[in-house]
Amino acid sequence: MTERVELSEVAPRDGLQSIGPFVPTETKIALVRACYEAGLRRMEVGSFVSPRAIPQMADTGQVLQAAKQLAGLECTVLVPNRRGFEAAMNAGADRLGLFMSVTESHNKANLNRTREESFADLAAIVRETPKGTKLRFNLSCTFHCPFEGVVPERDALDVIERVVALDPGMEIALADTTGNASPDQVRRVFEHAHRAWGLRFAFHGHDTYGMGVANVTAAWEAGCRIFDAAAGGIGGCPFAPGATGNVAMEDVVWLFRRMGLETGVDWAKLLVAADLAASVPGATPGGAMRRVPAARLAA
Repeated sequence: MTERVELSEVAPRDGLQSIGPFVPTETKIALVRACYEAGLRRMEVGSFVSPRAIPQMADTGQVLQAAKQLAGLECTVLVPNRRGFEAAMNAGADRLGLFMSVTESHNKANLNRTREESFADLAAIVRETPKGTKLRFNLSCTFHCPFEGVVPERDALDVIERVVALDPGMEIALADTTGNASPDQVRRVFEHAHRAWGLRFAFHGHDTYGMGVANVTAAWEAGCRIFDAAAGGIGGCPFAPGATGNVAMEDVVWLFRRMGLETGVDWAKLLVAADLAASVPGATPGGAMRRVPAARLAA
């Protein structure tokens, strides 16, 4: 049996959040639908954060309601605190993505809180979440921080261990927020995490330094089977200076197809979604496959 990889499309959230001019709600919904038509069945559709902090996500509730009409689509929204958690629960999100940073500097820049303040709030949310609710705990800057540089692996693993202890079954995403992780670092962290705490970890990569696909490969070789990526390679963190787009979904799908793995994605329709994402005004697209004529002709 062909081994299968699980892909989560993050263009509607991470791909759009850094764009200054407001992207019309209709465009966001069209992007969700295009990715769905390509066969992607797991998607970050937005985040319930303060509209003052990230104005682009002010219409997440509307986008979520449209996404929930698509049969079989698991809709994730990011929530940084209890207010966001309650809004997401009330809106009917399928999975809640909690998030904080491994490094103190980025957590303060991104969430205006210390790590301990964030952890205490999120830990209480995990404990009090109704049984059956899908959670994911996202750890930004697991490998590199825009303010503190390369994150010592022991420091990252210590934070991961604290998160693991909150819930033995919760999915945890290790994020290369700046795109400056190296493949050997990614491999070591995932190998250690899997040995210690099981195959519950996802990889969220960026491609700022052109190492996105290499880092995806390293995480795969270390046992990771859940990957975030964004159609068109759009995205970035507004609170990580210099960080650019997510690793492109079309590059990740090409990689895994080339390795003989099942992705469930329709290649031609994925390119349609990638082109749509790349055409959003203000987006900075990335990735390689959209630029390769032979790849566009591949079945």
